[in-house]
Amino acid sequence: MSRIGKHPIEIPKGVTVTVEGNTVKVKGPRGELSRTIHPELSVELKDGAVVVSRPSDEPGHKALHGLSRTLVANMVEGVTKGFQKTLDIVGVGYRAEARPYGLQLALGYSHPIEYKAPPGIKLSAPQPTQVVVDGANKEVVGQVAAEIRSLRPPEPYKGKGIKYAGEQVRRKAGKAGAK
Repeated sequence: MSRIGKHPIEIPKGVTVTVEGNTVKVKGPRGELSRTIHPELSVELKDGAVVVSRPSDEPGHKALHGLSRTLVANMVEGVTKGFQKTLDIVGVGYRAEARPYGLQLALGYSHPIEYKAPPGIKLSAPQPTQVVVDGANKEVVGQVAAEIRSLRPPEPYKGKGIKYAGEQVRRKAGKAGAK
């Protein structure tokens, strides 16, 4: 039995889960999410919890079992608490401003970069050197954070660029000057 897959997913108050075939829909205070689970696995509602089960102990089924349970658990957590990623901007003159459509970033290029937020994602800049990505879908939050980071990834010599909060940038020594 999969150690992760065997645990039932408790449904908190204020959240409704519906299962139609292999499609799981989760609705809560922070929005509504839907996902289609692999057709060989079965998803059921039992005693106020969601249970994912697999047909056999084949390695492929074991892998899908834990994955599917985690995906459904992330949906439930997303509509209750939500997910958040914080990015730090390092560099002289590098800054971010929140706009109605998303973000406007000054990253040392000759022009400002406008990043439009996908639906369901809230972008904010509590400080000019910090960006917060907030949303209910864990995958989309991570993807948006990765796209913003890719606009100017941190470089190893001065550490300038956009990095995840808490990310350690490996630094390199510069040129050894003339003696």
